[in-house]
Amino acid sequence: MIIRIVKMTFEPSKTEEFQELFQRNKEKIRGFHGCEFLEFYRDKNNKNIFFTYSYWQDEDALENYRLSPLFKKVWSETKQMFAGKPEAWSVDKVWSSGSVGGAQ
Repeated sequence: MIIRIVKMTFEPSKTEEFQELFQRNKEKIRGFHGCEFLEFYRDKNNKNIFFTYSYWQDEDALENYRLSPLFKKVWSETKQMFAGKPEAWSVDKVWSSGSVGGAQ
């Protein structure tokens, strides 16, 4: 399993537009073959910083998504709104205390 964390900083005037773009595409991303989990976060103090947190079956699944027309379309629209360079990490889960409920 691959856990992918992506941090994106947007122009403040573009945050609503980005949230709308994400809302329109979140089910397509989550439904993409190999995506097992997807969450979307907003920084509490810097309202123009967002994170995606996703689980992928393996590196091939993540790479297939990154090469897909869906990713290319969403990313081409997203990157036009950036105020800074996005950052991304692929990580391994070392420990978890279990499931915690949250807002959707």
